[in-house]
Amino acid sequence: MSLEVTRALEEGSAERATLVTTNIEPAGPDQDEKWIHLQFSWSGKPFTLDIAESDRMYDLKASLMSLTNVPPERQKILGLVKGKLPDDEGRIGDLKLLSGKKFTLVGTPEGHEIKDPHELEFLPDVVNDLDVDFSANPAAAAEYINDQRNRRRVEQHTKKLQPTLINPLREGKRLLVLDIDYTILDTKPLTSGALPPNECARPGLHEFLEAVYPYYDICIWSQTSWIWLETKLVELGMLGGVRSYRIAFVLDKTCMFTVFSMRDGQPYKHSVKALQIIWNHFPQYGAQNTIHIDDLGRNFALNPGEGLKISAFKNAHTQAAMADKELAKLGRYLLHIATTHPDFRKANHSKWKDVVKSLPPAP
Repeated sequence: MSLEVTRALEEGSAERATLVTTNIEPAGPDQDEKWIHLQFSWSGKPFTLDIAESDRMYDLKASLMSLTNVPPERQKILGLVKGKLPDDEGRIGDLKLLSGKKFTLVGTPEGHEIKDPHELEFLPDVVNDLDVDFSANPAAAAEYINDQRNRRRVEQHTKKLQPTLINPLREGKRLLVLDIDYTILDTKPLTSGALPPNECARPGLHEFLEAVYPYYDICIWSQTSWIWLETKLVELGMLGGVRSYRIAFVLDKTCMFTVFSMRDGQPYKHSVKALQIIWNHFPQYGAQNTIHIDDLGRNFALNPGEGLKISAFKNAHTQAAMADKELAKLGRYLLHIATTHPDFRKANHSKWKDVVKSLPPAP
C-alpha cells in the first residue's frame, strides 16, 4: 500500500487517543529465549526455520514470506495445528509445538518486480485510525519495554542497522529525533504533486531547525522508504541546502518493527520507533538527552518518556495551515529544556504547551 493511500486512511478518521492496556507478561532480563525448529514444504521444496516461543503468528508469517515470497494474505498453513490457526497476535509458545514439527505451506508468491525491501515486513499500523497514549499508562508501557520479543527485535534491528552519518555528531549536544510525515510537512499534496515542496512544509520549518541546531544533533526518522525520504528531504532543502543547520543522520521504516497489545479490549498491532536502536549505535545519547517529536503517539510505545506528540499538519493550502505556529512554540520548548534540564528524564513533555505559555514572551 502506498504512503499516500495509507496515510489518507488515517486522515479520514477522527483524531483521538485511547488508553492502552496489554496482555503481555514481562520477561525478566535473564530469562532464556526458547526456540522451536520447524520444517515445512512449499511448491515441492523443503524449508526449515527457527522461531521463538515469544514470537507471534505475525512473525511466523513474516518468516514464511521472507523464505518463499508468499505474502501473508495468500498463505495457507496446513498441518501446523489442529483446527483453526490463531490470529496474528497469537503467541507461538501457546501452540505447544515441538521442535521438528512439519507442516505444508500453500500459496502463490508475489512477482519478482523491484520492491521496497521493507514491504517484506508488511507493517500494517498506518491503516489503524486511532492513536494510543502510552504516557498515560506507565505500567502498560513497561510491559512493552520488558516484553522478551520486543527486546529481541531491538537487538535484531540494532545489528541490521548500518547508520550512515551525513554530518558529524557534535560533542555535548542533545539528540532531536524528528518525524517528517504530517509532523513537519503535509505529505498528501507532496506525494500527489498538488503543491510544490516548499508549500507543503509546516510554517517556520527551517527557522525551527536553525534555532534548535546549536543545542541538538538532528535525526530524521520517517515511516517511509529511504528512496522517497531522501528525495523529499532534498526537495524541501533540508539536505544539501544552504541553511545554517545540518541533519546528522536519517532512519527510514526498515528500522521499525511491529508490537502487539490490547486496545479497548481488542487486539492491536502497530509499529514503533525504538530509540534504543539509536542509543546502541551512539551511546553518547540516551534517555537523559534525547527527545522524539512525532504526530503519532503510538510510535513512542517503547520510549514514552522521551516522546513529545505534536499536532498533525494537514491541508497545507488553507489559511489555517498557513497560520500554524506549532514549530515556533516547539522551538521555544526545546531551547528551554536544553538550557534548564541537564537530564531530560525530569521533564514532562506531555505538558510542553503549558511550559511554553509560562515562558516570557518571545522577543
